[in-house]
Parts: sequence; C-alpha cells; structure tokens
Amino acid sequence: VSPWDIALCATGTAVAGENALVLAVLFYTPSLRAPMFLLIGSLALADLLAGLGLVANFAVRYLLRPPSEAAELGAAGLLLAAFSASVCSLLAITVDRYLSLYNALTYHSERTLGFTCAMVLLMWLLCLGVGLLPLLGWNCLRDQSSCSILRPVTKDNAAVLAVTFLLLFALMMQLYLQICKIAFRHAQQIAVQHQFIATAQATSTRKGLSTLSLILGTFALCWIPFAIYSLVADSSYPVVYTYSLALPATCNSLINPIIYAFRNPDIQKSLWLACCGCVPSTFSSRPRTSSDV
Repeated sequence: VSPWDIALCATGTAVAGENALVLAVLFYTPSLRAPMFLLIGSLALADLLAGLGLVANFAVRYLLRPPSEAAELGAAGLLLAAFSASVCSLLAITVDRYLSLYNALTYHSERTLGFTCAMVLLMWLLCLGVGLLPLLGWNCLRDQSSCSILRPVTKDNAAVLAVTFLLLFALMMQLYLQICKIAFRHAQQIAVQHQFIATAQATSTRKGLSTLSLILGTFALCWIPFAIYSLVADSSYPVVYTYSLALPATCNSLINPIIYAFRNPDIQKSLWLACCGCVPSTFSSRPRTSSDV
C-alpha cells in the first residue's frame, strides 16, 4: 500500500468528519437559515463528499477484489463532482459577498432564501453532470497511453478541467478586487461620517474581507500548482510529483471549515451550546449584518 494513498485516505476521513460537523450545526440550528449559511452548507457538503470520495478511491484501489471498472469510474466521478461543487460554492460565496456590498440596501430583499436555494440546486445539478462524465466516456481505461495524472481522465479532458478551473478562479479574483474597491470607498465615507453605526459596519466589512482573503488565498496556494501541473504533465510523469501536489489540494477541504465556518460567531455559539450548553460572555451580541461571513 502506497503511503501517499494512506495519507490521502486519512485526509479524506478528517475532511469528511470535520465538514459533517459543520453540516450538523447548520441543520440543527434554526437561526442559521440565512442565504449566506446555505452557501456555507453547500461548501461543507461539497468538501464532505470530496472526503468520502478520497476514502472510496482508496477502498476501490486496495480493498475491492477483483477490481471493478464501474467502481473506479464511480469513485473518480464522485471526486470530480465534489471538487467541482467546492469550487462553484466558493465562487457563489464570492458573488454573494460582492452583492452584499454592491447592493447593500436591496440585498436582503433580492437574495431571498428561496432564490438562493434554486441557484444552489442548479449549481449542484451542473456539478453532478460533471461527475457523470467518466461514466459517459471521459476515461482512458481502454487506452492507457492517453491517461492524465487524473487517471482515469484523459489528458485532453484534464486540460479542459484545469483551464475551466483557472478561468473560474480568475473570475473570483476579479470579483474580490471589486469587493476591495467598494470596501475602500465605504471606508472613506465612514471616515467622514464618524458615526457609531458606520463604525460597526466598517468592522463587519473588514471581517468579511479578511475571511474572503483567507479563503481565496488558501484556495490559490492549495489548487493553483496542481491545476498548472495538470496542464503540462501526463501519466508518464513520476507519481511522486502528482501526490505531492494532490495532497495539498485535498487539504483545502480540510482548511475551509476552520477559516470560514468555525470563524463565524453564530456557528461558534451553536458549537458552544452543543458542546457545553453555554455561550462564553466574550461573544458579541450585536445583530448579524450582510457583510458578516
């Protein structure tokens, strides 16, 4: 058994457990029903499935005897669908943060829970379609020479996935730059007004920007090297390079709940209540705003 595969399986187990905790908190806390928490839940569900996909891939490779082609393609499809949904959820969160600042006055009336649910459902249907591609012919099981580092995906199809990923990340970065511009403009207006409400809004905006910076920065460090490597490499490259880049990429799903969900005061309160039945007095009691994430 390859130690790299053991590391990926262990990472997948930790990812699944951590994100299952996030989903449990969101599901059993009635107050966490705002659209932004639905997007957090979508990200947690995607990362949970990614963790299960890593465990399933390990089981198919080492525990299933004789090896099953359908099981291998199914495990690969689960990973494709899960990581696609994770990327799309991060894009949706970025768009939501942009709209909460750009249309601050009409944000709550336009971004209703029903509208957000419909958009999340549409996104997941698209990602599930991506996950079905290996079963529909996007595989190299009949021609091993055409395999990419993302076996059983072919080199051409892996290149398409990598380019699509880079374009989506470029879109997220563009939205993030627009968010920064809006936040700086708000800061200038706040500096003129010197009001308590404006100061509270500025604190909330800075916190949202800090969280978004952590998410996108970590996402880039974890995934960009692997995506670029997928463009230039094929199955003939040493597997140690693939594993050494794939492991940090999968760790992004382990980091997401820590720097995103668990930093949210509302989720922290729910965790404290679930663990010990109390809320520390250090928590702020101010109402949640559109910029809180």
